[in-house]
Amino acid sequence: MGVALSQTSSNIPVPVTASDTVVGRVLEAPVNTRPLSGKFWWDEEWYERGVLPAPTNFQVIEKEISYLNPADETEIPAILYRPKKPGSYPGVLFLHGRRGLDELVQRLPRRMAARGFVVLAPDVYNARFIDKLPIEHMEITESDTDAGVDYLLQLPDVSTSKICLYSHTRGGYYALRVAVQFRRQEKELACYVSFYPHLQNPNAEEPMQVYRYAVDADSLSIPARIFVGEYEQYQRLRSIETAVQSMKKSGKDVKLIIYPGVGRGFDFRPVSVRTFADDLATKDATLRAAAFMREQLKPWKKDR
Repeated sequence: MGVALSQTSSNIPVPVTASDTVVGRVLEAPVNTRPLSGKFWWDEEWYERGVLPAPTNFQVIEKEISYLNPADETEIPAILYRPKKPGSYPGVLFLHGRRGLDELVQRLPRRMAARGFVVLAPDVYNARFIDKLPIEHMEITESDTDAGVDYLLQLPDVSTSKICLYSHTRGGYYALRVAVQFRRQEKELACYVSFYPHLQNPNAEEPMQVYRYAVDADSLSIPARIFVGEYEQYQRLRSIETAVQSMKKSGKDVKLIIYPGVGRGFDFRPVSVRTFADDLATKDATLRAAAFMREQLKPWKKDR
């Protein structure tokens, strides 16, 4: 059986089961051989009685704003999404990946706002004049995203005293850093949600990218949900699965949902190459992520 190693703060290798083994593939993949009690996605109301849950839908308004990173007084441009209907809503911080906050990616925070959240989406690349799809990772941009936590929590239309982190691709690493290195999970964060996250420092050498994951994942203490396609890139899927296995072994509240028949970027692939499976996975992941964040934020509703 293959063995992968997690990166530790003391640089001592910690053996965990490799992601390309039978053990590694179990997780929560929706396989037909699982007993009914093990199928997290099973809905008795639908299967037996034909009842479908009604999704929450809101018209969304968006506004271009900016906030300051107090570390160096850099102005961070962002888009603020919220339901058009007056009122206050739970807060979500969206962290983009290597594409930046382009038109395709903007659909992700917009979709989540349509579920009934105030969503702040910082554009950290634009703030630092970083070209789209950078290879290297600028560490200072981590504090740009961290500053978004304080900005979001002080908004009068955010109904919760904690927020959830919502991300995709490289944004998943940013979210880990905000939660663990900036210690936000100890006070301001209720949960971590990411679609096919990059769970490794983008500046780490190649073997670290393929065989290990960032030590931050082992220190993540807030409930987490991770969504990924079955045909995700091997090196990315391997690190995600091994990180989740390690977190589960230590008793963390984490669930990995693997969608069959879809690959990388299922939630933002353009119309010209988009498949029916992409749409099914996107809708399901969005609804599950929204329900999870709403549940985790419920105890943190502010007293009005």
